[in-house]
Amino acid sequence: MARDNVTSLDVARMAGVSQSAVSRVFTPGASVSQSMTDRVLAAATELGYRPNVLARSMITGKSRLIGLVVAYLDNQFYPEILEKMSTSLQQRGYHVLVFMAQQTSGNIDSVLQEILDYQVDGIVLASVAMSSQLAERCDAAGIPVVLFNRAQNDDSFSTVTSDNFSGGRALADFLVAGGHKRIAYIAGWEGASTQRDREAGFRAGLADHGCELFARGIGDFRTDRAAEAALEMFNGEQVPDAVFVANDHMAFAVMDVLRGKLGLSIPGDVSVVGYDDVQLSAWPSFDLTTVSQPSDEMVAETVSALMAQIEEGETVPRRVTIQGGLVVRGSARRPATGKKE
Repeated sequence: MARDNVTSLDVARMAGVSQSAVSRVFTPGASVSQSMTDRVLAAATELGYRPNVLARSMITGKSRLIGLVVAYLDNQFYPEILEKMSTSLQQRGYHVLVFMAQQTSGNIDSVLQEILDYQVDGIVLASVAMSSQLAERCDAAGIPVVLFNRAQNDDSFSTVTSDNFSGGRALADFLVAGGHKRIAYIAGWEGASTQRDREAGFRAGLADHGCELFARGIGDFRTDRAAEAALEMFNGEQVPDAVFVANDHMAFAVMDVLRGKLGLSIPGDVSVVGYDDVQLSAWPSFDLTTVSQPSDEMVAETVSALMAQIEEGETVPRRVTIQGGLVVRGSARRPATGKKE
């Protein structure tokens, strides 16, 4: 029998089961016994049968596709998230389509039609702002949307973030305890809630100790802009003795500038701290003190919120904030312990 002509009925006959049993075996999450599964899969393997996913989606009205919209993949945090989210969704019988967009909400409209053309069952926006047009069209189409690592004032959508405010405050406490007096900040894209919350927490932490920012630059979550901000910030007679860079991706560029172009010692002349705790942060060449984003928990909560809307019809948006943790490494002067070495 030609493999292209093999149907689920052929598999059912060989396995000695009903056609609906074959359908259940190939439907993620369906109730079916292990012995039934083994018989059906054995028959399917022998006949060379694979279910036609596209045909099934036309019948059920479900594509089992999730649209993941990201602004950039050069930041290590997002490829890691993409891998974890894809794996988690695949375990539930869904697959991810990745769409690229810029951070600003206006740009998402340019890829909106493409997303909807694929008839996705849900959308995750990672590092991308939600536009009013997308919100209205997704709501009209009944497509659930979850914002990952972003929050908005509009509470009609589920959001999952780490506690960026507390993370910023923890870095302020750490730098002040380390005896730093001229503490600076290099911001990310100012339209992002993550940027605003990290800076707000950092400033609040400094204020608790009677301190203010010594200097501020803008890196837009881009390495080239962060490098330029560092050059400008450290081009004077009195320069910062510590700098919080709004994410690790930018912090690496700042460290390269400080050491490679300005000849400064880290942390001897200046301490550098970041945010995210991507894998490169632990590399000896960076050894970056940073705040860890709990990516496993963030992905789990995102998938849970999405599945609750798609499969259970949940209508109440979830607002999930997960606590991160300070990871102390060698890029910043540590607070004195009072103990002799």
